[in-house]
Amino acid sequence: MNFDKIGEMALGSRLRALSDKVTEDAEPIYNLYSVELKPKWFPIFYFLSNTTKGASITAIAKEIGHSHPSVIKIAREMSKNGIVIEKKDALDGRKNNILLTQKGIDLSVKIQKQYTDVESAIKNTLSQTKHNIWLAIQEFEYLLNQKSLYSRVMDEKKIRESSTIEILDYSPEYHKYFQELNEEWITTYFKLEDADRKALDNPKDYILDKGGKILVAVENKVVIGVCALLKMQDDKYDFELAKMAVSPKARGKGIGYLLGKAIIKKAKKLNASYLYLESNTILKPAISLYEKLGFKKISGHYTPYERCNIQMELNLNNQKP
Repeated sequence: MNFDKIGEMALGSRLRALSDKVTEDAEPIYNLYSVELKPKWFPIFYFLSNTTKGASITAIAKEIGHSHPSVIKIAREMSKNGIVIEKKDALDGRKNNILLTQKGIDLSVKIQKQYTDVESAIKNTLSQTKHNIWLAIQEFEYLLNQKSLYSRVMDEKKIRESSTIEILDYSPEYHKYFQELNEEWITTYFKLEDADRKALDNPKDYILDKGGKILVAVENKVVIGVCALLKMQDDKYDFELAKMAVSPKARGKGIGYLLGKAIIKKAKKLNASYLYLESNTILKPAISLYEKLGFKKISGHYTPYERCNIQMELNLNNQKP
């Protein structure tokens, strides 16, 4: 397979191919030094050769990064070949430890020359490369431990899909979608309340004419999300972020985040200092979104909604430009 032609997306396959290339020489190398080990035994053997007390299956699995069943299987093979033995723990009779036998201990002495030559061969090979693969793998592993490849692919997917999405100002033609998308999610989890009906039935009178704003997310001329700013008569809060709804068909594309960022930007242009919102903790994805946008939990503010059990605020003065 021409990995260079496929490119970086074949990283996993290419690493496996490299691993196979290195592993195919491992058994001949053991034979070269007359060391009676199989390559797959090496991680357990090396770990046990550096401890005199032995270790439990669980401890070995954790140390070498293998599964519990895998370690059990390999330990049994090594035991049949007289390299390890299983014994009760001296301090805890309920626990069994795996230890090297005398044959295993002798092998750990005999293999030292092999270690020296293999390490030198690998270092010499690395010195002939422009990029040190060992250091690169360490760095790459660190990055994947911080954030998995799956999460990184999901982020790229959202970025690509969001590039086709427009965030537009509300106009009367979008009233139907503003109403339907909100009624859909509200009735899925709760019931429509009087405050909902006022805003959804008459967004012009209840939201826009009072100084509020509505934004609409559109993809290929299809409305897939809506969000509103409701002007508040409050000593602290300028606007309430409300009536955010995303079509079930468009979920997972980061539409809520795009709408949230856009509505916050709109609030800043209106010289707002604080935004307020109400929600319910049953809506875990929504709460996570608000936290990602910078909202913090508060309490004690009046609410007209029965379903509200969490209130949050966003200090726009602390927001980066």
